[in-house]
Amino acid sequence: MLVKFDNGNPFATIDRVFDEVLRDKFNTLVPHTISSFRVDISEDEKNVFLEAELPGIKKEDVKVSVEDNVLTIRAERKAETDNKTKNFRRTERFFGSFSRSFTLGENISTENIEATYTDGVLNLRLAKIEPVKNIKEVTIR
Repeated sequence: MLVKFDNGNPFATIDRVFDEVLRDKFNTLVPHTISSFRVDISEDEKNVFLEAELPGIKKEDVKVSVEDNVLTIRAERKAETDNKTKNFRRTERFFGSFSRSFTLGENISTENIEATYTDGVLNLRLAKIEPVKNIKEVTIR
C-alpha cells in the first residue's frame, strides 16, 4: 500500500486514518451504479452539438433514440467477468446501465441526427430548423 507522507502537514496522520479506515467503511454503503454522465451542449447558427463523456463504454453498448421530441442516451458498462479471482482492496469503478434524456426544442430536427463515438466520447449534431408556425387567418364576414 502506498501512503502519502507530508512532513509540512500536521494533519497528515489524521487524514491517513480517515482515508484508510472511515472512507473504506463508507464506500461499502455507496451502491455501485452510475446515475449520470457529463454532457456539454453548444450551438451555432445551424446546429446544436451534444458531447457526452462515456469512459470505458464500448460503442455497441451506447444507444441514442428520439421519441416525442425527447432525445435519450442509454449506455451500459459491463462488469469484468474475472472479478471473483481478484482480491480487491477497494473498487471505485461503477458498472451498470444508465440513461439521460433531453427535451428538444421545436427548432430541432429529429430526422437527421449525426452521431459519432470516439475514445469514450459521444458527439451528436442536431440540425436546427425553422419552427412551424400554426397561424391561421380567420376571414371576417
